[in-house]
Amino acid sequence: MLKRFFFAAVLTIVLAFPLRADDQPALVSFKVMALETAQKLAQATLDDCRKKGYQVAVSVVDRFGTVQVTLRDRFAGVHTPETARRKAWTAISFRTDTITMWEQTKTGTTASGIRFVRDALMAGGGVPVEAAGSIVGGIGVSGAPGGDIDDECARVGIESIADLLEF
Repeated sequence: MLKRFFFAAVLTIVLAFPLRADDQPALVSFKVMALETAQKLAQATLDDCRKKGYQVAVSVVDRFGTVQVTLRDRFAGVHTPETARRKAWTAISFRTDTITMWEQTKTGTTASGIRFVRDALMAGGGVPVEAAGSIVGGIGVSGAPGGDIDDECARVGIESIADLLEF
């Protein structure tokens, strides 16, 4: 009788848990920003920089670094759209804002070689966009008289869509 009970208990435990740790689903799912959300983010960011008196370009990329939206104010420099894209790409690629990356990759640091990664740009103004602890995109701003101001505008833009990112 005890053997049957023991066998039934072991069988129940074995069937309740996967047999192997590598039993993973063949497909995964993830969240990305809808185009309309990316557009709202870009416009809110551009508007904030305008209010501060700066002509900038703003790029929003998805979690894979593909551009969703780019806006350039009429007097922003010709280089600013590409610079904004690279800042956004850097932020999502390295999963941190570009001001932090600038500090961590200065000449003489162990991470300084990251500055040689194609398209990486270690200048303030690139910020990952997160929702529920996952990166869903990135934003890059270029054209204000310093990366710290680009960063501020980006963060105001992210804050403006925070309610849309909750899930």
